[in-house]
Amino acid sequence: MSGYTTGEVEELLDLPASTLRFWEKEVPFLAPRKDVFGRRIYSPLDLCILSRLKFLALKRGLGLKKACAMLEKELFLADPMLKSEIIQAKINLLSLKAETREIHEKLAILHPDPAADEPVPEGQVHPASAAVNTAGKLDGPSLFEQE
Repeated sequence: MSGYTTGEVEELLDLPASTLRFWEKEVPFLAPRKDVFGRRIYSPLDLCILSRLKFLALKRGLGLKKACAMLEKELFLADPMLKSEIIQAKINLLSLKAETREIHEKLAILHPDPAADEPVPEGQVHPASAAVNTAGKLDGPSLFEQE
């Protein structure tokens, strides 16, 4: 896969497109390329950076400026060999997550769940819907987290 679209990044990282665009303006080392139509194409490294920013800014509550400063230190002061290995592992995980999502989508087309057509009592969520709503999200410590 050569890159991820904005929609794919939204699904993988559970971040809205507006946040992705805002962070792109505010974070100097985050620069997804654009295709001939002007659509953003995020590299696996961009996803690593976004995932780490999300963790630092939102999960740890540092805010974007402090998270960006911390990530910048991690990117430029970390052991290059360790950093390279961690980034490659993260890229592999993101690729596997995207491939798994594609396989699940193809399986759902080939083998639709007959139980999905059954009515659900009012006030309850269908188990298949609950699984779909939580699938494909990437949260938690990432990139250079060593805690």
